[in-house]
Parts: sequence; C-alpha cells; structure tokens
Amino acid sequence: MISEELKAELLEVGLEAARQAGALLRDGRPADLSVAATKSSPIDVVTEMDIAAEKLITGILAERRPEDGLLGEEGADAPGTSGVRWVVDPLDGTVNYLYGLPSWGVSIAAEYRGETVVGVVAAPMRGETYHAVLGGGAWLGTARLACRAAAPLDRALVATGFAYVQARRAHQADVAQRIIPLVRDIRRGGSAALDLCDVAAGRLDAYYERGLNPWDLAAGELIAREAGAVTGGRPGTAASGELALAGTPAVFASLQPLLEEAGAWHD
Repeated sequence: MISEELKAELLEVGLEAARQAGALLRDGRPADLSVAATKSSPIDVVTEMDIAAEKLITGILAERRPEDGLLGEEGADAPGTSGVRWVVDPLDGTVNYLYGLPSWGVSIAAEYRGETVVGVVAAPMRGETYHAVLGGGAWLGTARLACRAAAPLDRALVATGFAYVQARRAHQADVAQRIIPLVRDIRRGGSAALDLCDVAAGRLDAYYERGLNPWDLAAGELIAREAGAVTGGRPGTAASGELALAGTPAVFASLQPLLEEAGAWHD
C-alpha cells in the first residue's frame, strides 16, 4: 500500500513539472510554430514544443525521482525500480496548440504498482490546474470538484473526440450521429485530458472516446473519478484505448449501453 507521504511527494513533483512545462508552452510558443513530425497519419502531428516540454518534464522527474519509471507520449520509456511510473502527455491537444486555440494542457500521472495514485492536468490558457490524489478528492486549485448532479440523458452535454486515421474517424462520426438525437448536445474540444477535467468540474455531463493512449487518459480519468464521476470502458471493463467513458452516474448508466450497441469500441 502506498503511504500518504509518498502520495504527497508525487503530487508536489507532478504539480511542479506541469507548472514549468505549462509556462514553457504558453510563453515559449514561436510565432512560426511548425510540424516537427507526424504519428498515426499526416494530420496527427508533433511540434517542436511537444518535444521540448517532454524533455523539460523528464528532466525534472529524473532529478527529483531518479528511480521511477516513465512513459511519455514523445518517446520516453523507462521501467524504473521504485514501483512508481510517471505517465506523461507533455502537450495534450497539439492540433489546438498548433492553430493557436486555447484548449490544450499538460497531463502528468503517477502510478504505484500499476494503479494511478496522482493526476495533474495544467491548462495554462485557462489559468487552471487540476489535480487529484487517490482517495483524496479532485481539486481545481484550492476548490474541491464535484461532477454535475443527476440529469437524464436527454439533458446531458456530452463530449467526444475523433481519431486521426480516416477509417476510424468515419466510424466515430457514425456513432456520434446515433448519439446526438438522444442528448442535449455534443462537444468536441480536442483534448481528452481537459474533457475529463471538465466532467470533474461539472462543465460536461459525460465524455467518451475510442483510441486513447495511457498518457491521454491516466491523469484526467483519476481526476474525474475522484470528483464523483463514473469511469469505465465497455461493460465490466476499465477505461482503456478500446473505449473510455466518464460521466455522472446517471448519464454513464444510460450512455454506456448505447455506445456498446453502436459499436463505439471497434473500427
């Protein structure tokens, strides 16, 4: 079992790394920012600032917690020996960032023996930092977060996201088309981490997406869960790349079977 002292230390380190990376991304964005590489498709991009932010974060973690493992979106992968692994998305919402849109964030989670125990998401353009510690609630700064009160599905504001691979996003559009008539409305923000935090903060009733990676999901899922949201994937499974869903308990219970019926979990 992880000690409260270790959780507090991991939170302090995560907050500091997210703060510094967020400041770098906010203040250091070049006016002529361009694409440095692509990933799953030509429109799934990496910028020089993604790489710089991950380098900064990994440097802080290596200095403060040299025995910990690390998994980062831009290639960092080390096993560690302490039982702690950091899961880092240095810039979640890269396309938003590339276009100068404000919906992007820095996502840093700490796992202990495979369980996420600390999550931090910094949203510099909002001036907000969210965090959660397992069993300790979810917070926006010093304000404790709680997901929205129960509402029926037809009054639910639901967010989703789309992949950068053409065949998958076409299917995701079909799923969204089936969901739209059943809910208040659909939003597509472009950052999984911020969508999960918005569920925690009561700004959304639910969020779902297929194809997320561990670094997209780890911190925000803990924050949503600690704020009282229900999280999961297909019925009986945890949130994963196959399907991730977070929502108020009532909306989750209504939306999960609809996503299962619509085949939201396959391509």
